[in-house]
Amino acid sequence: MSDMPGPGAFLRAAPLTGGFAGTSAAAAPVGVVFAIAGSSSRILLDRAAIAVLHAVSDPVVAAAGQVGSQIKMRVGATWLVANIRSLKLEDAAGTCVAAEIDYLGEGDEDKLTGKLYRFRRGVTRYPMPGCEVFPITTADLQQVYAADDRANITIGTVYPTTDIPAALYVDAMLGKHFALVGSTGTGKSTSAALILHRICELAPQGHIVMIDPHGEYAAAFKSNGAIYDVSNLQMPYWLMNFEEHCEVFLTSSGSARQFDADILAKCLLGAKAKSRLGQEIAKLTVDAPIPYMLSDLTTIISAEMGKMDRAGDTAPYLRLKSKIDEIKADPRYGFMFSGMLVADTMASFLARIFRLPGDGKPISIIDVSGVPSDITSVVVAVLARMTFDFAIWSRNEPQRPILLVCEEAHRYIPAGQEANSSVGRILGRIAKEGRKYGVSLGLITQRPSDLAEGVLSQCGTIIAMRLNNDRDQAFVRAAMPEGARGFLDSIPALRNRECIICGEGVTIPIRVSFDGLEESKRPASGDPLFSELWRDVGGEDQIIGRTIQRWRAQGK
Repeated sequence: MSDMPGPGAFLRAAPLTGGFAGTSAAAAPVGVVFAIAGSSSRILLDRAAIAVLHAVSDPVVAAAGQVGSQIKMRVGATWLVANIRSLKLEDAAGTCVAAEIDYLGEGDEDKLTGKLYRFRRGVTRYPMPGCEVFPITTADLQQVYAADDRANITIGTVYPTTDIPAALYVDAMLGKHFALVGSTGTGKSTSAALILHRICELAPQGHIVMIDPHGEYAAAFKSNGAIYDVSNLQMPYWLMNFEEHCEVFLTSSGSARQFDADILAKCLLGAKAKSRLGQEIAKLTVDAPIPYMLSDLTTIISAEMGKMDRAGDTAPYLRLKSKIDEIKADPRYGFMFSGMLVADTMASFLARIFRLPGDGKPISIIDVSGVPSDITSVVVAVLARMTFDFAIWSRNEPQRPILLVCEEAHRYIPAGQEANSSVGRILGRIAKEGRKYGVSLGLITQRPSDLAEGVLSQCGTIIAMRLNNDRDQAFVRAAMPEGARGFLDSIPALRNRECIICGEGVTIPIRVSFDGLEESKRPASGDPLFSELWRDVGGEDQIIGRTIQRWRAQGK
């Protein structure tokens, strides 16, 4: 260890001179390797050599030595590429800076020009202490981030360049799920719309279902998507399985709930057995999606109640019957519990929602903002489960993979409570098993720390925009791979519409500036301009009158 370079290694170093147009300064070493470890190492940088690079016209070379920038070192006939994670002044004279680095991968060295080509992830040979360190150039980054011949979409440019495209490998990203996280106001919705638009352009006959809780995305996908809300969703109630029926129809808790559930199971099976389709199935189960009439269910409940000897025993039957009658009479539930939904419309419903065929509109936007809050989670559970069940029961058919995108995902899979609701259980199951059946999950959330940890860890690709909360940052850091630590430290410093991407969808961790999106393709999620809107006066009486009318009619 005595021959290792120390803080005095650069005391006699002279500043580099010569043309700064791009190559000569970048070709000179700026430091040496000091200590080696498996995933990360330590290097010493010469402050004088780094200062010279600031005048170079290549923005990548000019940024050399900064946290989040890359450096390279020659080992035999290969270039190792590493990311700078942290910096620390090493000596009192201020000539030497120690940097912690994370290895990203390696590429071959061109024998004539010395340039890097054929980059790949992983390191086969490590450098020895004393190995020279060089700044990376734009030409190098073009090789590092060059998209190979796999199917990919371009979503922006690699920071700090303006011309190196940032590519996402669609099959790898969707095959192992992805998550888009970022604090509110960072451009998360627009970025999600951009990624989905690019996927739609790549696969105009694809099958994408997006759960939109705020009604933002309908404006973004008018031209290439099918928009469904409470006015046209027409989701039959009989598609619910028994667990979802219990969430809607049962009002009791504790031991009484189990008693009520037993009654509901018996009566529900009877109602399904009365239908023509139910009579054709030899072994009918309470979970089978068989059309039945709500009036048949309440009639059977009343008949069962009539068999009871004592009045006290009728309470569970009365609870069930009154809840079903209440839902039937409430116009807010009409999109799901209408009397019109008894016919066997399952095939047409699946074809509409899953875009089979897509007709050039591969994405379904399911706007659940108008759904009553007490059954929103059940509606999402039904849609998610139908996606998963369709994939399972169509295994012997030509495969039609489906992407399910869930906005505000922390609402449906909250940390510590994912097993307490049907939607948490089904989304958790898709995260764990969906890949085997061709179901991909895309989670979008502004509070990753409120999301079930097991679900986020199942996401092979994580797209992290700026996160202001320390707890959120720590949560995302724990879910990301080891080599991305240097990039993760810059998450709080990201600008709007910038992100860190790591995982299966990219070759190596990458900082990206998202492309702009034309106005017609943006979601309706812009922040209100208070200073302008508060100057706008007049017509308040009419505004209040129209609002109250819609309010009382519940949007009808």
